[in-house]
Amino acid sequence: MALKIGSELTCSMGVTDMDASIAWYERVMLCTLLYRADDIRWCEMATPMTGVNIGFSEVESVGQGGGATNVFEVEDIEAAKAHLDAEGVRQDGDIQHIPGLVKLLTFYDPDGNAFMFSQSEMAA
Repeated sequence: MALKIGSELTCSMGVTDMDASIAWYERVMLCTLLYRADDIRWCEMATPMTGVNIGFSEVESVGQGGGATNVFEVEDIEAAKAHLDAEGVRQDGDIQHIPGLVKLLTFYDPDGNAFMFSQSEMAA
């Protein structure tokens, strides 16, 4: 039997404060709460990208470094940076530009989980 991949992706990560994380992701990443299961300290949020969700597991501490970095495509990376700046979001330097390929910006949620915004420069 062949493997059949579905149309949904959930990026799971640890957070130290579920309420604060939900509020941050709603405000900064424009996510919407899908459901919350407090008995198992878990929730899932829908991102603005169809079929891509973020799942939070509430933990005592979030280890830094390693793991996957979720990269979200944006139409205008300068506008996305301005949005992060207005929200006081910690960033890892300026927008990185790889001419003819992509522009990238790394930033962090309140627990130090790394994310990136990308703006493609490749012809479709």
